Amino acid sequence: MARQNRVWPTGEIVAHPARGLFMGNRGCLHDGAGTLGAARWRHRAWITCALAFKGRRRALMAPGRYTELFFLDEAVACAAGHRPCAECRRAAWQGFAAAWASVFGAMRAAEIDRALHAARLEGRSQRRHMAEAATLPEGTMALIGGAAHLIRQGQALRWGPEGYGAPTPLPRGPVTVLTPEPVIAVLRAGWRPVLHPSAGVAAP
Repeated sequence: MARQNRVWPTGEIVAHPARGLFMGNRGCLHDGAGTLGAARWRHRAWITCALAFKGRRRALMAPGRYTELFFLDEAVACAAGHRPCAECRRAAWQGFAAAWASVFGAMRAAEIDRALHAARLEGRSQRRHMAEAATLPEGTMALIGGAAHLIRQGQALRWGPEGYGAPTPLPRGPVTVLTPEPVIAVLRAGWRPVLHPSAGVAAP
């Protein structure tokens, strides 16, 4: 049976068998039986990790250990409020931090995490904002017609648990943006998340 550890771009954590390209960490959210409680984070450092790193192995959702969360790709992880891990994804983190510094000034990881935490949440729910679809940078996730879409090459690709659909034209006018505003700024500065092959990119 699928565990409740798959993260949607809209912020929900659900049970689904597909794992995706990346794992994430927000602290221990599950009990000894592997069931999630009410908490959806235990610290501000929401990170996006590689599925494999230096041959490390661990039991999934082990009692007292952090809850392994999974994302289709990094665009989904960013929409959910995560940033690259500075250990297992060092190069991605360095690129993200450099793009962040070009917009907001150089900050330590903890300072970036505080800024992201304020931008990704509205109480306990995902914070969203409105923007003109045509102005959104590559890698943004937005609601279009009530469904999550990836913005790529000036088009919209509908997200699904196992991949993206065919590209469609961007709508005219404003859309509800899922990706936090500071991450939008980082995307505009040139940083790019790793995308699922169904988005029309080579497999990572």
